Formats: sequence, structure tokens, C-alpha cells
Amino acid sequence: MSAAAPAGFFDDLRSISLRAIRLTWRDPEAFLPALVIPVFFFVVNVGALQKFVEGSFPAGFDYKAFQLPVAVVFAVTGVSRANALVLDIQDGYFDRLLLTPVRRVTLLLGLMSADVVLIVALATPVALLGVIVGIRPATGFIGMVAFVVMAGLWGLAFTGFPYSIALRTGNPTAVNNAFLLFFPFAFLTTAYLPQASITGWLATATKFNPTTYLLEGMRALLQDGWAWAAILHSLMAIAGVGAVSFSLAFAALRGRVKRN
Repeated sequence: MSAAAPAGFFDDLRSISLRAIRLTWRDPEAFLPALVIPVFFFVVNVGALQKFVEGSFPAGFDYKAFQLPVAVVFAVTGVSRANALVLDIQDGYFDRLLLTPVRRVTLLLGLMSADVVLIVALATPVALLGVIVGIRPATGFIGMVAFVVMAGLWGLAFTGFPYSIALRTGNPTAVNNAFLLFFPFAFLTTAYLPQASITGWLATATKFNPTTYLLEGMRALLQDGWAWAAILHSLMAIAGVGAVSFSLAFAALRGRVKRN
């Protein structure tokens, strides 16, 4: 019996990503909290702090527009199929895939492609909520699309961390704890107050936190218009995080393949 002939790169990528997308929609409890929790905190933070914060800044400061990027970033960060990958490793499905001529790189790229679909599906309703509560983006509809795309790129850039943990450990608990990596990114930043209002060691920490520049770029799209410097810094922050996380993920994939 002859060995199976390898398919093309895009055939492999399509097969892996479509399977991941199908499994994602069959398991809504795995991603619905990623939508509900950020919306809850957005509503609570705006309701509790809007009058106080807006009263402390010049007229025209929109705290809802300031907080919306935070809600979207919380919704899309750490969303991945890493838990499903761990299950594939534990039940032997991943090892069986390695016996086929599938291109190894597509084993991760296919999952990440499915993640992009889910990330955009999570970012879009949160962004629409902002429009519903009265946010009027300074960049209009195109800017709102760019806002969602930027969130999607950040979510994709972060996926490498849980995948690297999944491939190195094969441990679902370790993968579930991967979201803890985001806590420094989330809270040592301008999540609640503008940079100018933060002092001391926290002000120093925010300057080295890539999430600070991501939020500035997203806020610029809502509040300032096409502020290209802020947008460029945001994209550079996304690229930096993606370079680190993807390097870790694909190094872990190579290690897993060698062990098998």
C-alpha cells in the first residue's frame, strides 16, 4: 500500500481551520464568557466612574469611548483553541496527524485561522455595544472597522502564548492559567485613566507595556481621528507581542514534532 500523497499547503490549512471552526461553534460555553465578562465590566465601569472621570477632565472627554477599547481587548485576549489542542494531544489525535503528510506548520496556522474568526466574532458585538450607548467614532465607519481589525490582530498576536504552553506541557490546567500572563498587560496600563493622570512606578510600568500603545491607537480611532503616530505605535506593539508569542509557539511545535 502506497503512502498518502501530500496535499497542498492551502488544502492542509483549510482542513485544519475548518475542523477547528466547527468544533468552536459546538462548544459555545468555551467562548461566551469571553464576551459576557468584558461587557459586564464595561457597563459597570462606565456607570460607576463616568461622571467622576469626565468631571475631572476638560469638556468633551468621553469616558465611554475611553473604556470601550479596554472591553474589546479583554474580550479577545487569550482566546484560542489551545484547550482543544491539549485534548487532541491527550487522546492521540495530534500524534496521528503527525503520521500523515500534513505540513507541520499548518497544525498551528489552521488553529490560529479559526481563532481569528472567533476573535472578530467577539470583538464585533462589543464594538457595536459602544455605538449603541452613544459612542460616535471620529473616524466613522471605516475607523470602526479598523478598530475591530486592530483588536483582531492583537488577539491573534497573543494566541502564541497559550499554544506554546499547550504544546510544551500537554496540560489543560497550565493552558487555563495562561490567561494570567495577561494580568500585567491588563492592569499595568492606561485601562482606567489617561497616561497623564498616572504617577509613580505605575507611570513607568505603563510606558513599557505594549497594551498601553495598543489602547492609545484604538482610542485614537474613536476620539481623535486618524492619528497615524498613535496607530503606528499600536501596530508596532502588536507586532512585537506577536513576534515573541509566535516564536515560542512554533518552537514548541518543533519540539513536539521531534519528540514524536
